[in-house]
Amino acid sequence: MTSAVHEASSSALGYLFQSQWALLELLRGQEERPDGAISLELHDDVAWDEDGTAVDLLQVKHHLKSARTLGDKDDDVWRTIQSWMDTHVPGDAEGPWLTLVTTQQARPGSAMAALRSGGEGADVALRLLSTAAAESKAKDSATAREGFLSLPMAERAVFVSRMRVIDSAITIDDVDQAVRSKLRTALPQGHEDSFMRQLWAWWHEQTVAMLRKQMTSVSVDRLVHQISRIRDDYTSDRLPTLVERDAFTDEARDEIVDACFLHQLRWVGASRQLDKAMVDYYRAYSQTVLWLEDDLVGIEELERFEDNLKDEWGREFDWMLDELGEGATEQDRKKAGATLLRWALDQTKYRVRERYDEPFFSRGKHHELADRGRIGWHPEFEERVQNLNLPRISRG
Repeated sequence: MTSAVHEASSSALGYLFQSQWALLELLRGQEERPDGAISLELHDDVAWDEDGTAVDLLQVKHHLKSARTLGDKDDDVWRTIQSWMDTHVPGDAEGPWLTLVTTQQARPGSAMAALRSGGEGADVALRLLSTAAAESKAKDSATAREGFLSLPMAERAVFVSRMRVIDSAITIDDVDQAVRSKLRTALPQGHEDSFMRQLWAWWHEQTVAMLRKQMTSVSVDRLVHQISRIRDDYTSDRLPTLVERDAFTDEARDEIVDACFLHQLRWVGASRQLDKAMVDYYRAYSQTVLWLEDDLVGIEELERFEDNLKDEWGREFDWMLDELGEGATEQDRKKAGATLLRWALDQTKYRVRERYDEPFFSRGKHHELADRGRIGWHPEFEERVQNLNLPRISRG
């Protein structure tokens, strides 16, 4: 059982490393292949495409803290060769490059060592691989070795001439730092971690879309554009959105299901708005916490924004009371409160930053202020809030 769990864990890490390596590969290759694109599990583990044609197939192998060197009879070598024989014609001289990326070190004197940059080259590798294929007795690689040896020598030579090895690659623990190094000039000073979380979240979306065949590849140009877009969020008049709609979970719902701001909505007959209000409230509150943790915004800036919202609400609230008069019925009060609520949630005059215009944040902040009892919708909200005697979810 322990061995099976370890194997499953290693496989999961391997797939994760493969997807993360693809982003690093895309960054590394943007100067050499500015018109290229990276695909996952389309032509190979990872592949470079140009105009829809694969030009470099990468088999990506991950081993954590492995002391073993990679030899010519190892399963990784022959699984890789089998994959390449299955997906492309081995003897096609115009075929794509075939690159093995491995965290292991190629064993000195091996074909793997000969095929890496600065190695002895394809002629030596051809001889060593042919010898290894003939001499190995490993059952797991028998089919691959037989297929390799069955190739006519001329085709086999062309096949090996297209092979390359990148050994001693970094492990999954170091990929993030390697990506940061490539993005050194793009990272916003003091907010590197926040930027990287956004980039990795975006890349995860791209990898899922590729694996689900919703898209075939991600181009260098698209990556550059996304990096620029994220970087722009860290300018003085903008802010990044760090909490997406799907961050609101059932657990989060359970925490706020009896919050004051939800009672305030019910008092004006806005029960259909409860679910949307919970999402906006949760996102705005969580967004504020993350901004403060990353030092992206100051307390005084948030307080000024909230004070502006409260001031505008106060003016409209007074107008509502004047228009209702003393003889208003409860139905009149509810209807007027619902109108005030709708006005407030559509309010766009004030923003926490001039160019940060995500509507959920303003709506969520109104709900947060209502949760604290600082604003309300029903004309008698203050008295009703005092009688609720509920624990406050919000702080401040």
